[in-house]
Amino acid sequence: MPVPQNLAELRAAIVEHQERLTARMRDAARYLNDHPHDVALNTVAALATRSGIASSAFIRLAKALGFNGFSDLQRLFKAPLQQAATTSYSERIRHFNGEELLEDPTDVGAILSAFSRANIVSLEHLAEGQQVEALENAITLLQQARTIFVVGMRRSFPMAAYLSYALSRVGRRAVLVSGLGGSLREQVGALHSDDVLIAVSFPPYAQETIDACQQAVAAGTPIVALTDSIISPIGQSASVMIEVNDAELLGFRSLTAAFCVAQSLAMGLAFRDGQSVSGPDHDALKHIDC
Repeated sequence: MPVPQNLAELRAAIVEHQERLTARMRDAARYLNDHPHDVALNTVAALATRSGIASSAFIRLAKALGFNGFSDLQRLFKAPLQQAATTSYSERIRHFNGEELLEDPTDVGAILSAFSRANIVSLEHLAEGQQVEALENAITLLQQARTIFVVGMRRSFPMAAYLSYALSRVGRRAVLVSGLGGSLREQVGALHSDDVLIAVSFPPYAQETIDACQQAVAAGTPIVALTDSIISPIGQSASVMIEVNDAELLGFRSLTAAFCVAQSLAMGLAFRDGQSVSGPDHDALKHIDC
């Protein structure tokens, strides 16, 4: 197979060949995806210490993807830093296609500007249309659903709450799985095979969302996963996976691209539901207030 030449090709290769990777190699791949800055600046031994994943897993992963060794794979992660290079900095804002320099993390204006630029990159990647087919497939599933359940915990909760609200506003029966009072298992227990579960989760993946997906699989309920990669624990069990990559600074992760996907899902479903012989009914959406 051709050896990946940049980070985008590397991600594509991991997705394409993930079925033949061992569990530990998939763990290593997930760590590469989640910590590009660490990968660029550390030895494989240091990465093993930081990640808790044996260095041999990183080396085997590199060779499975066509590289001669881990150092060849690591060059793909070093390239964005070398291109930026001469500027001094304390932190970087990570986003889909590289990293955004942040010279002074105490400068709020600089943080706002850098985060804005990083989010623009995430949105531009989304606008390239690679997720259009996944969105269309998701809308088809949602059209057929008796009830749409939406689950997203921790930082994904705002998006799950918005999506359930928007789906309700466009006339769908939607239920937000909140887990309030420790009732998550009971709420998810209402799923049937003619429902759909929309699951939203990004690294570090919320265990509650993973558990909800496992319950959905057992119930025969299709899952639409909004997540960062097919190797995420909710992407692997999904009928449809929509890949979303938002900007990140330390523990702060944006939801800009994720909310764009949520709005596209709700609006796409509304227009498809309202389609008639004469075309879509634009007037029907004027008072939806989403």
